[in-house]
Amino acid sequence: MPQHASAVKRVRQSAARRLRNREHRSRMRTMVKRLLQTEDASVAKDLYPETQAYLDRLVTKGIIHRNKSAHYKSQISLHLNKVAR
Repeated sequence: MPQHASAVKRVRQSAARRLRNREHRSRMRTMVKRLLQTEDASVAKDLYPETQAYLDRLVTKGIIHRNKSAHYKSQISLHLNKVAR
């Protein structure tokens, strides 16, 4: 247990940040999974811009690394091209 006031505050801030980041990561994974599981081209086309924008937003906020975002965007665009055929 931290003894100094600043250390106590850092623990409190870290816990709040961890919960916030967990929510964002969970939503991101759900969006990507939903897009990858759909076989309907029109649904995939609707979900694609929303998912891509959310991934970019998480990179900007520093929640995920830009390479992870690029990996997910590559996966979903490949899936979109496959479904569109």
